[in-house]
Amino acid sequence: MKVLQTGSFSEYGKIIESFIGQGATLGIAIIKALIILVIGKILINLISKIVRRLLRKKGIDPSVQSFVGSLINVTLIILLIISVIGVLGIQTTSFAALLASIGVAIGMALSGNLSNFAGGILILLFRPFKVGDFITAQGISGTVVEIQIFHTILNSPDNIRQYIPNGSLSSGVVTNFNVDKRRVEWIFGVDYGEDYDKVKTVIEKILAKESRLLPDPAPFIALHALDSSSVNIIVRAWVGGSAYWDVYFDMNKEVYATFNAEGINFPFPQLTVHQV
Repeated sequence: MKVLQTGSFSEYGKIIESFIGQGATLGIAIIKALIILVIGKILINLISKIVRRLLRKKGIDPSVQSFVGSLINVTLIILLIISVIGVLGIQTTSFAALLASIGVAIGMALSGNLSNFAGGILILLFRPFKVGDFITAQGISGTVVEIQIFHTILNSPDNIRQYIPNGSLSSGVVTNFNVDKRRVEWIFGVDYGEDYDKVKTVIEKILAKESRLLPDPAPFIALHALDSSSVNIIVRAWVGGSAYWDVYFDMNKEVYATFNAEGINFPFPQLTVHQV
């Protein structure tokens, strides 16, 4: 009986020693993995900065810079994760085989991201917009800040950062306002009874003083509609794309002041009541 007890204690001791040995090995492996993870993350950030700096020096388009930088960053992170897994003692070949065996499931789960990745490539190839352009897409408007591998980042006029999937951008309608020239349009209403020729002459003088208007095509003025309470006059002119809103608002202000000075009346809503 004593011999059995002594043997049992011996077996327990071996098990404990085995646990301690395995724990020490695992602890060392974890420490190595953490060191590799920290150093790898630092190197990835450094490499990303170097790549972006080189692309800028080469004069590569900012849209391509952001996309390539994002792609390199994701690729390096994946390689780092595989390296950490290898240090922890997990066979990378077995890990790769496991990924391959569930590849169909992963592909289905990431189908949206894969379409976004393909959409990003299409955006860079066909260039419907680039970094710095002001666009409207998917009901969102803003300036393109960065084109990443899965998303395009927009900055709205009220400084809200918005992320739009590249897949929807490449397959949906995108309105790009970054053009060399744009047509600006106004509709001014005046009272019934006002002399149309006088109103047109006054508007022509205002347009002649606006140096930001392009001479070709020439400004266009016409009687647009006889509305319920006003005679509407349409004015169209062409300006440089960046001056669009400045010219639009300044013209409104100038017409208001000039019409008042010339005695041209703006209409108010009117309702005629017939008493029987």
